Amino acid sequence: MACSKCGAALPEDAQFCLKCGKPVNSPPKPAVSASAAAETKATPKPKRKRHIVLWLFLALILIGITWVVTSDNPWAQEMQELAGKKHDQSILETEAPFSIAAHSFRFYKFDLPEGSAHISVVGQFSAAPDTRGTKITNDPAKDAPVDSSIEVYVLTEPAFAVWEKGYAASSVYESGKVQQATVQANLLADVGVYYLVFSNKADAKTAKKVTATILLHYNSWGPNWFRRLKDWVND
Repeated sequence: MACSKCGAALPEDAQFCLKCGKPVNSPPKPAVSASAAAETKATPKPKRKRHIVLWLFLALILIGITWVVTSDNPWAQEMQELAGKKHDQSILETEAPFSIAAHSFRFYKFDLPEGSAHISVVGQFSAAPDTRGTKITNDPAKDAPVDSSIEVYVLTEPAFAVWEKGYAASSVYESGKVQQATVQANLLADVGVYYLVFSNKADAKTAKKVTATILLHYNSWGPNWFRRLKDWVND
C-alpha cells in the first residue's frame, strides 16, 4: 500500500502517511451480491438427514427383533422366553381311574402346538390292582401277592411304532416299574407327534387301575407372521 500524495510505502494498518502525514483512506469493502445474501439468509434445514437417521434407526430395530426371533443364541432364547406366554395343555386328566388289562397297554397321542418352544410333559400318576372280578379266598397259600406297579413312557411316533411291536425303543421318558411317580420330560420342538403310554405288559395276571394328570407345558410368543419367518429362516 502506498500514499496517494507522496507515493511513500505504508504499512497495511497505517492511518496516516509516515512521510507527509496525509490521512490514508481505507479500501472499500467488497460488495456482497444479492444472490449470496439470499443464500446466507435462507439456509435450508437438514430434514433429509433427519429422515435418513430415523430410517436407519428403525432398520436396526427391525434387524434386532428378527435376530431375537430366529436366533438359537442363548441370550436370544432368554429374550424369547421373557416375551413368551406360558401355556398348559391337558394331555390326560382323569376324574375316575381307568383300567388297563393284564399284559396290555393304553396310549394317548398328542401333537405339539404351532410356534411352541421350551416344551415339556409334566404331571403325576398312580396305579393300583384292579381286583374287580377277582376271587379273594383270604388264604395266603392261594392268594398270591398282587403286583401294583405300572410303566409309563413318552415316545416319539417312530419309537412308538417300534415299541408297540415288542422291541426296545429309545424313549423321551420312562418311569420303570413303579406304583406312582412324577413325570418331567423335555420335548424337542421339531418332533411333531408324541405318545404317552401306560403299559401293563409286564403283568400277565392282574389288571391295573390308573389315575393320572399329565400336562403339556410350553411357551408361545410372537404373532403368526413372526413364527412363519422363523420357520422360513430355519428351512
